[in-house]
Amino acid sequence: MGAHEDAEGIAIIGMAGRFPGAKNVDAFWRNLRDGVESITFFSDQELVAAGVDPAVLNAGDYVRAAGLLEGVDLFDASFFGFSPREAECMDPQHRLFLESAWEALESAGYDAESFGGRIGVYAGVGMNSYLLLNLRPDPMLNGADGTLYSTITYGSDKDHLSTRTSYKLNLRGPSLTVQTSCSTSLVAVCLACQSLLDYQCDAALAGGVSINIPHRVGYRYQVGGIESPDGHCRAFDAAARGTVFSSGVGIVVLKRLADALADGDCIHAVIKGFAINNDGASKVGYTAPSVDGQAEVIAEALAMADFDAESVSYVETHGTGTALGDPIEIAALTRAFRC
Repeated sequence: MGAHEDAEGIAIIGMAGRFPGAKNVDAFWRNLRDGVESITFFSDQELVAAGVDPAVLNAGDYVRAAGLLEGVDLFDASFFGFSPREAECMDPQHRLFLESAWEALESAGYDAESFGGRIGVYAGVGMNSYLLLNLRPDPMLNGADGTLYSTITYGSDKDHLSTRTSYKLNLRGPSLTVQTSCSTSLVAVCLACQSLLDYQCDAALAGGVSINIPHRVGYRYQVGGIESPDGHCRAFDAAARGTVFSSGVGIVVLKRLADALADGDCIHAVIKGFAINNDGASKVGYTAPSVDGQAEVIAEALAMADFDAESVSYVETHGTGTALGDPIEIAALTRAFRC
């Protein structure tokens, strides 16, 4: 982009992520491009070894599939100044996010000392089943010295995901944990963009993390539920019957476009418009989407970007692969793009 061109917008100058079948963003993109299905299917022996009751496996509704992350049990504790015991008590989601935040800044070519400005953190995290299944039964954490309380508060509670990342990486911009269920990471990006436009920070980390614990297990299929009955997700396909929940982490480093151009940053993409809304009660149920709500927020983002719908050549979707969600998403996109 030359100096004479429009320099309004938010630049993505760094990225980090780990996904099923992909240890970084480049591998993830290759899998998407090549149509690689990164779902792992388990044998009954593997599932029994992981603690699944054989009676559950024989019930006929157990799906032996999941999207796995490699190395969720690993963490370079000393690098981040944690003792082995502290690391053991931390939610693996917090550990993975902290490592990925460091990698994202490395990808952008910065750290807190070299950046020379305020870096914010906007991020969300999934439910901490590690605490319930691994730590709560531990008698060493249930003494009268309040160890369990400290573990929950600092090592496991969602509230501390962003602020402890800021503490460990010495980041001095706004630090907010964002929780909006399936939309968490995108809402975090929107809030980070707004913070940059308001000059509350000069760069921002935005993203989210979710790790399912226990990790190497499948799930029980429920008729009418969102999950796939066979472990395959077929988004926007006539055979779509459900989704498969997986683990992963993704973080982007954001900066005002004019600043990124002036500083010679590597610009992967530019965010020109963004929007957040809620469809209230105008849908068939709490967990269902609505055409009106989705169409309105898409149109708002397009209007902010000042883009003609005809100029858009690629759309990344939710793509749940469900008989309810996919048609609603296509209908909303169609309405917004025909406005």
